[in-house]
Amino acid sequence: MSIALDSAAFRRILGHYPTGVCAVTAMVDGAPMGMVVGSFTSVSLDPPLVAFLPDRKSSTWPKIQAAGRFCVNVLAEHQQDVCRALSSKVENKFEAVPYRLSDAGLPILAGVVAWIDCDLYAVHEAGDHFIAIGQVHALDVEHPHRPLLFFQGGYGQFSPFASAG
Repeated sequence: MSIALDSAAFRRILGHYPTGVCAVTAMVDGAPMGMVVGSFTSVSLDPPLVAFLPDRKSSTWPKIQAAGRFCVNVLAEHQQDVCRALSSKVENKFEAVPYRLSDAGLPILAGVVAWIDCDLYAVHEAGDHFIAIGQVHALDVEHPHRPLLFFQGGYGQFSPFASAG
């Protein structure tokens, strides 16, 4: 039996697939800017490309796009507060979010699992989202914590199987 395709069913069913939670940051007019995405993936090894899917209704994405470069911050399991802060509509999202600047001058959030500095490579239209592709020019594991995950409408963490001894 299949379910009729409507947006509520689409969200509910695809919610059964966990996604990692990342913060995409940039510097815009000398100030840090950021947004949270649950749609981040590697695209290519040669050249090194990654992608994320910002919502067309995002007020932050056009500013990051205009900056032409961004940093993807892989949030750690303990960073739900960072996720909430950067998802909020407040004016200064970074007031309670500590960060440092990468060598390229992009915000790396304190405590993240990893970060990936990118130049904007291409943007494609995709329904009610865009596909933003970045060419990676620097990346590193900041802290090897477990990542923050989004699953069935809530946040959680990954628990690996116990290794065989």
